Amino acid sequence: MVIGDVREEPLEGGECTAQLIARRGGDALFMRTDVATWRDIDALISAAVDRHGRLDVMVNNAATASGTGLLDTTPSSGKRSWASTSPACSMAASELRNRWSRRSRAPKCAAGSSIWGRRWGSSTRRTIPLRCQQGGRHLSDTADRGDYAPQLIVCNCISPGKIVIERPNFPPDPELENARWRTPWPRLGRPQDIANAAVFLASDRATYMTGSNLVVDGAG
Repeated sequence: MVIGDVREEPLEGGECTAQLIARRGGDALFMRTDVATWRDIDALISAAVDRHGRLDVMVNNAATASGTGLLDTTPSSGKRSWASTSPACSMAASELRNRWSRRSRAPKCAAGSSIWGRRWGSSTRRTIPLRCQQGGRHLSDTADRGDYAPQLIVCNCISPGKIVIERPNFPPDPELENARWRTPWPRLGRPQDIANAAVFLASDRATYMTGSNLVVDGAG
């Protein structure tokens, strides 16, 4: 596995992903990557191919958020937020297509989004820029499926509901209580729930499935 991000240490705190994978017996390489830059995407995919001989699965889960309402979002922060989502997905899929040989297993792309790219919630007003990113990622994924289906490249999207993660660097999440109230499932989501969805989309069980938005939200 090759991991790309603007920083290796999780912003929320805790163990680095590459270290966690290595501790469990896996092979992982971290590369500092800005997914809004084509040069960085090219270098990331090149590293994966050079290291492993091919690239089977690519997951794009990058996003940035200003935490401001639409009227308080500056042009620079808005441009940065948009560039890290929908265009990044399309650039990555395009670069993957350019490098793929039909002699190998057809690659699969999964884009991480959110149910809030399509729904209204109590905090919508102050997160409109982020929700526009997520909605744009849905549309980008739908467009990509038509462009890349003839090459047998699969592009799907995962939309999680509220996922509880460790946040040692932050105070308790103020949205948890509201999330519990609106989610009919007896518990909130866990990272493993999203990992299971990604593994399914990356597997041969997800054949003939492209351009789909897989919602993992506990009916919330």
